[in-house]
Amino acid sequence: MKPDRSTDFLIIGAGFSGLVIAERLSAAGWKCAVVDRRKHLGGNAYDGIDQAGVLVHHYGPHYFRSNSPRIVAYLSAFTDWHAVSYTIKSHVRGRYWSFPINLNTFEEYLGRPAGSEEFRGWLKQNRIPIQNPKNSEQVIVSQIGRELYELFYEGYTLKQWQRHPCELDASVCGRIPVRTNRDDRYLAESFQALPKHGYTALFETMLNASPGVELHLGVESTEARARWKHKHLIFTGAVDEFYGRRFGDLPYRSLRFEPESFSARELRAREPISGKRGFWQPAMQVNYPGPEVPFTRIVEIKHATGQQVGATTIVREFPKDWKLGDEPFYPIPAPEARTSYLRYSALAATEPAASFIGRLATYQYLNMDQVTGMAIAEADKLISRYRSGLKCIRAYAQWTRRITSRNSEENGLHRKACHGTTLVN
Repeated sequence: MKPDRSTDFLIIGAGFSGLVIAERLSAAGWKCAVVDRRKHLGGNAYDGIDQAGVLVHHYGPHYFRSNSPRIVAYLSAFTDWHAVSYTIKSHVRGRYWSFPINLNTFEEYLGRPAGSEEFRGWLKQNRIPIQNPKNSEQVIVSQIGRELYELFYEGYTLKQWQRHPCELDASVCGRIPVRTNRDDRYLAESFQALPKHGYTALFETMLNASPGVELHLGVESTEARARWKHKHLIFTGAVDEFYGRRFGDLPYRSLRFEPESFSARELRAREPISGKRGFWQPAMQVNYPGPEVPFTRIVEIKHATGQQVGATTIVREFPKDWKLGDEPFYPIPAPEARTSYLRYSALAATEPAASFIGRLATYQYLNMDQVTGMAIAEADKLISRYRSGLKCIRAYAQWTRRITSRNSEENGLHRKACHGTTLVN
């Protein structure tokens, strides 16, 4: 296939990485073509109203949070926010528990009231001292001991990753806080919110503010790279796919989602369980660590969106092994997987006219604000690198407009003179 279109930057992937870098490059005066194999923009952050009238996240919950005022300010140009304090529960031994582990969890465990000082003393007695924990099992047992680790972490991690916590990087479980007070928030970042009208609306606003960006959906990356002549490629997909998997497949985890909606009438019968009208479960997310169910969690995102609608939708999330044709949701955070990735990373480093950004292209478990920051940083580098070329293009365009304008004026005078002569005749 011969190139039949041209652009300055060809961007593969219309998720956070691709759309943010496209907006930044467009704002600097460059033309960008963004392509995505899916029929919608937004990547895994794509959301929308389902048949029950509920705003849902189609590819699992996306809990935006950040400690970066710069990232929040940037995205705030394209959306208003709905503040959220994300709270989750864990369903173990036939009941709901507070999670992440905090003083409320400890009281539920004891079956009586307790204080922070008692909890700290209990942790000191039960934790297993490990200096410099090297994996997820070690990092958790060194904080809370083996009993609570087995109750809340071990089974969930086995289902989610199909690997024991001792085989995974310490960061996997270590990012979940343990608190000795009653702070039951799932996350600790200073800014926690969702786009007021959803992620899809945020991305649409971003595109509307980017006149230099063309979006093409339902286009495979190989076709796009053949059709668009471009000076620089930005790739946000799986890096092993980019290189034809010449060193073999990188390992990923995939997911299957099972949504179920309930009417307002059906939800009234759930009030003793959910604790409030209009909801199916007591928190936005409920983890299921036990082997008795095949899913890892049930998400009812209506808790977080603030949407005022009588119905609700829950989504059961089933992890599964990734195979060719599946969406690769999670890079595997394990040492041997990282070693395999480094072979592809070395190849990517030799591509002067290509940039690799985002979770899959860099094979990292990144949050949305981190991906946004990565895209902005890469855009800054490219703008600096190609600035002289853009200046030449702009100077040429200005010269062309001046010449065109001058020729138009001269042609106008000529036509006026001829027109006058015809009238005289």
